[in-house]
Amino acid sequence: MWCWPAGDQPALYVYDGGTWKYAPVTARLDHADGRTEYQVTLQTSPDLGTVHRAYWWPQPGLRQAHGSTCEPTDREPNPKTTAD
Repeated sequence: MWCWPAGDQPALYVYDGGTWKYAPVTARLDHADGRTEYQVTLQTSPDLGTVHRAYWWPQPGLRQAHGSTCEPTDREPNPKTTAD
């Protein structure tokens, strides 16, 4: 899982409800089978507020809005083993 600091996250445009909506990326997951999943924060409508959704990349309903100026961090690093 790759994460970015708040305020410097990449973002996607998500086609939702007939319009393209701006969605900051909260995490990227690279699966063992080669698929990539993006978790985003999306404001679906003023009435419903903000929701969290996950989307497979690539797909026609997603476009890159912008990248981040920093490298992502691995929130769940692989544990290191040490010899006793």
